[in-house]
Amino acid sequence: MSTRPGTPRLLRQLNDRAALELLLSGGPLTRAELGERTGLSKVTAGQLLARLEERALVAVVGEQAGGRGPNAALYGVVPSCAYVVGLDVLPGRVAAGIADITGTIVAEVSADFGEHDDPVRLVRGAVGRACASAGIAAERLRAFVIGTRGVVDPATGDVRFSLDLPSWHNGVLAELRRGLGVPVTIENDVNLAALAERAYGAARDVDDFVLVWAGVGQGLGVMLGGRLHRGFTGGAGEIGWLPVPGEPLPTDVSEPQSGSFQRLVGGDAVTGLASAHGIGSTRDAGSAHDIGSAHGAGPAQGGGSALVEDPVASPGEYVRAAVEEGAEAFLDELAGRLAVGVAAVTVILDPGLIVLSGDVGRAGGETLASRVQECVARVCPSRPRVVVSGVGGNPVLRGALVLALQQAREQVFSDTV
Repeated sequence: MSTRPGTPRLLRQLNDRAALELLLSGGPLTRAELGERTGLSKVTAGQLLARLEERALVAVVGEQAGGRGPNAALYGVVPSCAYVVGLDVLPGRVAAGIADITGTIVAEVSADFGEHDDPVRLVRGAVGRACASAGIAAERLRAFVIGTRGVVDPATGDVRFSLDLPSWHNGVLAELRRGLGVPVTIENDVNLAALAERAYGAARDVDDFVLVWAGVGQGLGVMLGGRLHRGFTGGAGEIGWLPVPGEPLPTDVSEPQSGSFQRLVGGDAVTGLASAHGIGSTRDAGSAHDIGSAHGAGPAQGGGSALVEDPVASPGEYVRAAVEEGAEAFLDELAGRLAVGVAAVTVILDPGLIVLSGDVGRAGGETLASRVQECVARVCPSRPRVVVSGVGGNPVLRGALVLALQQAREQVFSDTV
């Protein structure tokens, strides 16, 4: 086994990295506080801070009042020392966000595009708009992470296939890296949502959990031992193909809606279930306005209590309407269907925590999550806790930024001497 000798240069790198991580997680700190938490002497801590100040990685951000003598300077990481970009690519639409090295989001934009648009041109355009919004040059971006619905090969990092993004195919990673001239990482969208959940949401600092993405399509993000489990081919988590009793098995796996579990709980199934229970069929104009506005629709016209046809446009909006109306039978049946997949995952992985995300999962909130937990407990010997996602905004974009920040910090914090 090869080892790296503890040279002064290596020790300085390790100390610098530890100090920067502490300043990010617990800063700002004084020189004395930094020395105490790292175990370094005041002299060594002072030399470290001087070195990092010279590299424009840390700066004095305030003062800490003490007893006698002058106030102690407080040091923090310079937010602008590096920026990262994350993207969420969907059919017909892309969202891009930029964060500084501290994780603060400084710009977020979205745009429509043609379904068969060139990936390089698409990414370059979205990143350009985000940079313009943030007021920074693209050359200052240290990491690019792109979330997509495709299956990503864990060995190569390339897209193996994407059913609804045909231009994102095997070889697209090399095209992006060559066309953009920067390192690029592509990751499955649900895996990124799981990263965001562990960093900011309901699974914060939890090493073993499963994120169930319930929406038009179904997916899983599996976190084991604090690391994403992608599977041998990158196909771990494709729960839409899970065989379930009473649903036909697929005859053509190139058809994205043909998986048994997808048929049971996918967008068409939720819409049909809502119709059968009379969810959103006729509601008053005020309620219709509330539902439409939640997803960017314009206000309902008219007023009073006149009944209108509900402008519900997505499965999640039906579920949100059911929660508002207290449609117990609909919610019970939907929870029972989701529990089929959750129980199958639980008896194999025993994760302890299940997080519901996606359009349907987030719309159902704790009302749906508690029902799923009860249903799973009735059919499964282990009883995981089921909660709703705690990530605000776009969870895929947030996850892309989490991964990009990990990469950028590794670059910046490992090159200080």
